[in-house]
Amino acid sequence: MRMCQRSLYFGVVVLNGHLKMVWQPPYWPQPMIMTRLSLTLVSARNYSFDMPETKIPTAIDLELKRLERRVDELLDTVQQLKEENRALRQRQETLAAEKTSLLNRNEQVRTRVEAMIGRLKAMEHNA
Repeated sequence: MRMCQRSLYFGVVVLNGHLKMVWQPPYWPQPMIMTRLSLTLVSARNYSFDMPETKIPTAIDLELKRLERRVDELLDTVQQLKEENRALRQRQETLAAEKTSLLNRNEQVRTRVEAMIGRLKAMEHNA
């Protein structure tokens, strides 16, 4: 055991496989074994108390939880809409490219048909 301020003796012992802190004021005949490691007396008054484990939700707490769920839902919806918007823009670009390709092809076919018609008329006049 060691000597501490105010002549308080303390030490650590192992009892039943558990580490225990032992302290003994000089005026007590037997050392006391503390049930938990602490530097204050077990009987000392608490100046702060633990928060209660079970808290009854108030109307404000319930409203905040409801709003939190609603915000989460809105964030999910925004994310879904962003993804859908991205897919629609990509589809629009694909369709616009396809339209341009079809217009060019249509113009090529029109030019060929007009050339054939011109050759047929020329053959008709020559015959």
